[in-house]
Amino acid sequence: MNKISVLGCGWLGKPLAVSFIEDGFLVKGSTTSEDKIATLEALKIEPYLVNISDFEEYDFFLQSDILIVAITSKDIDGFENLIAQIQGSSIQKVIFISSTSVYPRNNKVMTELDDVDRNNPLVEIENLFRENTFFETTIIRFAGLFGDKRHPGNWFRNARAIPQPNGFVNMIHQEDCINIIHEVINQNCWNETFNACANHHPTRRDFYINARESKGFELPNFKVENACKWKIIAADKVMAKLNYTFVHDNLLII
Repeated sequence: MNKISVLGCGWLGKPLAVSFIEDGFLVKGSTTSEDKIATLEALKIEPYLVNISDFEEYDFFLQSDILIVAITSKDIDGFENLIAQIQGSSIQKVIFISSTSVYPRNNKVMTELDDVDRNNPLVEIENLFRENTFFETTIIRFAGLFGDKRHPGNWFRNARAIPQPNGFVNMIHQEDCINIIHEVINQNCWNETFNACANHHPTRRDFYINARESKGFELPNFKVENACKWKIIAADKVMAKLNYTFVHDNLLII
């Protein structure tokens, strides 16, 4: 398999596409903005305009072996249409990028076996892919994303108070996101659901103070809250199944 289509060449999808080109893959990439077509072309990504909510046909974009879905849309109807088109395409494998936001904050460590929030549209979209038998899908639930120009010190600016300071942080660096996606493909690891999150879970207070200090910014404000609601995302499965070691596993070094 040497043809990959990346649906959504944004903060994650664009460097991901470049990394596959460097590995010798032929890569198609999508954007919803004509202004970004030239940028993709300059990176040797074959560009396509795709918006799943427009209900158009994506025949040429889906002429690949593997599809990586890296968009933030929660349009269930749009995903149903996309999946119907995948069924009639040459796509054999799909990686769907989901989020650990599917887990409620139940003040416990969350694994892939724990219950998810059925009211979260991502859960329904995951199931659309998981239950389809025309292709194989692996779902990766990424924790909070940082890296490249996405620095936590820039969040909660303008004196915005940060909630749940005594809760815990669940984050993953862009480099680890890209590495894990590569490992799923390299190891032919399909029909799985993975949590992907650094193993370090400092309190939100410690994390954001450190992030601000690292940028030379004033210290953040925190909300005063009596009830502490938190979750800790366990990444044991992805480490064991893929024999993966996180590159950025200390969230106080960013």
